[in-house]
Amino acid sequence: MPAITADSPDQFRGKLRLPRFAMPTHYKLHFHPDLVSSTFSSVVSINVFILAPTRFLVLNVVELTIDHASIHFKSLEPTDVVFFKDDQIMVLGFLKELPLGEGVLSMHFNGTLSDEMKGFHRGKYHYKGEMAYMAFTVFEPVHARRCFPCWDEPNFKAKSKLTLEVQSDLVALSNMPVLGEMVDGSIKVVHFEESPLMSTYLVAMVVGIFEFIEGVTSEGTIVRVYTEVGKSKQGQFALDVAVKSLDLYDDYFETPYALPKLDMIGIPDFPVALENFGLVTIGEGGLLLDETSTTSTKLQQIAVNVAHELAHQWCGNLVTMEWWNDIWLSEGFATWMSHEAVDSFFPQWNIWLKFLVGRVETLRLDSVTGSHPIEVEIHHTNEINGIFDEIIYVKGASIIRMLQSFLGAKRFQKALASYVKKYAYSNAKTEDLWTVIEEETGEPFKDLMTPWTKEPGYPVINVKHEGEHIQLEQAKFELDGSSRSSLWDVPITLRCTSSTEKFILKHKHDKLDLCCKRQKDRNIWIKLNINETGFYRVKYDKEITTALSYALEASEFSSMEKIGILDNALVLSMSYEHTLASLLHIVYACREETDYNVVPHICDITRSVSQITFDAAPNLAGDIRQLLIKILLSPTLKLGWDPKDGEGDLVVGLRETILVALVKLGHDKTINEGVKRFHILKHDNNSSILSPHTRKAAYLSMRKKSSSLDRSGYDDLRQLYKDLGDEEEKLRMLGVLSSCSDMEIVLESLNLIFTNEVANEPICSFLGYT
Repeated sequence: MPAITADSPDQFRGKLRLPRFAMPTHYKLHFHPDLVSSTFSSVVSINVFILAPTRFLVLNVVELTIDHASIHFKSLEPTDVVFFKDDQIMVLGFLKELPLGEGVLSMHFNGTLSDEMKGFHRGKYHYKGEMAYMAFTVFEPVHARRCFPCWDEPNFKAKSKLTLEVQSDLVALSNMPVLGEMVDGSIKVVHFEESPLMSTYLVAMVVGIFEFIEGVTSEGTIVRVYTEVGKSKQGQFALDVAVKSLDLYDDYFETPYALPKLDMIGIPDFPVALENFGLVTIGEGGLLLDETSTTSTKLQQIAVNVAHELAHQWCGNLVTMEWWNDIWLSEGFATWMSHEAVDSFFPQWNIWLKFLVGRVETLRLDSVTGSHPIEVEIHHTNEINGIFDEIIYVKGASIIRMLQSFLGAKRFQKALASYVKKYAYSNAKTEDLWTVIEEETGEPFKDLMTPWTKEPGYPVINVKHEGEHIQLEQAKFELDGSSRSSLWDVPITLRCTSSTEKFILKHKHDKLDLCCKRQKDRNIWIKLNINETGFYRVKYDKEITTALSYALEASEFSSMEKIGILDNALVLSMSYEHTLASLLHIVYACREETDYNVVPHICDITRSVSQITFDAAPNLAGDIRQLLIKILLSPTLKLGWDPKDGEGDLVVGLRETILVALVKLGHDKTINEGVKRFHILKHDNNSSILSPHTRKAAYLSMRKKSSSLDRSGYDDLRQLYKDLGDEEEKLRMLGVLSSCSDMEIVLESLNLIFTNEVANEPICSFLGYT
């Protein structure tokens, strides 16, 4: 291998980023995709500005066939055209130094429509009852280079002007509106308007046969939802949310939407959503609402999806992270903003409660060894896809919400609007955001927030009552109970019975004088982290915990605070920070809880405690199970077995969760009721005695009564399984059959896998993963 020299193309190998001596300012692209042969041909002309002396141009190319003879920069032809596959770059070497200033780089190339959801992808859909092909781009994060030679990094923003040459019966879409069309027989050439400055991964194209519905924002922006033919009405709810979202974001960011139109298209079998500027692509399931999916949960999913992708039009598209290590500036902000928007449109949904469920899981994820910071260090572009996880989305959104809560909604909105205005059509780093917030609020947020994004994990705040004060101590929370030294500036919100306070815990230890000093009075309590907006845990001493339990009994807290208190108690017990007795004390205080948002978390805790005590303290397991049963009885009595008119899907799902929990805990009355209802169903498969959401509890009740010594219940389950016509219900039954405590029954159930009885059923469902 020849030596690498400063005058050799090899000098560009092994680099994470492209060199900065040249930058694109404009792409002119002409594509001719052939959906039948799954290929495309194209011509590109790139306006390139040479910033420093060089005889090379280095840009990204992957799996494209370049016509070397067609490559020109100004009037110059390259003497070297070298591809480095591992680095995904093409190096063009010229005989002499390139003149400073702007020139045009042009070339012809061909490519294949991918079947890997990368680059220019060919997908399938149905048209007039037959399978048809469509093509659409999947460029984020680093796949534009699979479609055309380009500077495929977020901070190389450029304008673009696209032309698509397609079959005349096809619809062609791109980021911008159609400027003009020319039809020549079976071929149609579609020219699109020039785009504003944007990152390469946001360029988008879609080709296929579609129909659409449209709406208009208060500012006159046309919004459309494109679908397969026959499905456009299913996009009406998404369209309504989109129009509302653009209006809200225009106001919130104090910056108008940057493009003259916004299209969204539902893509069949598309597992993700992409926020392409002006042309959002979303899987059909996340955009369309058919007659069988009008549950509140489905509506919420679509609303959040749409609001998320449209928030990106500002946070991500207009203002783009400088490099992928700051992707949270896009995804964390869009996650937070989408919940703000949906909460504004549909306050009855309490959408922040749903977010809290994700935050609870992310807190656990971020407390284990191997978690990563929000700002992720990237060593190779192959690593970028792997960083799109809950830390980026949910923790990122959580620290934004923490800041908003601490500063106040209006102050935070003004600061964020200033940030968007300052970096519009440009790129920003995390430090830029903190600097703007600091300038707008006068608070030292640059230093305060740095550990939250550059370090993994989060603190636990230990709170002790000491006379007229409370003593605060912070430490890094580790789920395995280990101790590691870290220090955060923690924005603390605190409620003391009826008063509230805010302060920043800057040191490992601090002392706070509270207005409610008679802490021994059971009617006076202290609660840190109002409405769980902070991304930290709180560990209270025994005295404060006792006061909190009385406040829980008196229902002094919001649903979010109840969930936070319960989750803290569970996880602190799991990490050996609190005793099991302390956890049970908190959970028992919720024995009369009927809040349908909170009870599922109580069920989760009873399940965890039951499993742990069965293994760790079998002599206590019976007594603890009776205590757990007592905790769950109150909401069970209110819910009952039979659905009621007007119930939402949250209540329906909770009924199933709590009945199943009681059966697993061995509650005789629930088990006997389940057995009774099962026998009615056995004699009449069309009976309404068991709704789809209570059948599992009945099946489990029969399983509880089954053993190798008394097989009647098991045999009845097997017979009902054979008689069932509903495939989904058969899968539910199979999961129950194979999860019996009697090993002989389990073995017999597992052996059914090899019989014709379950020959076509998924094995994972049969093994109990239902």
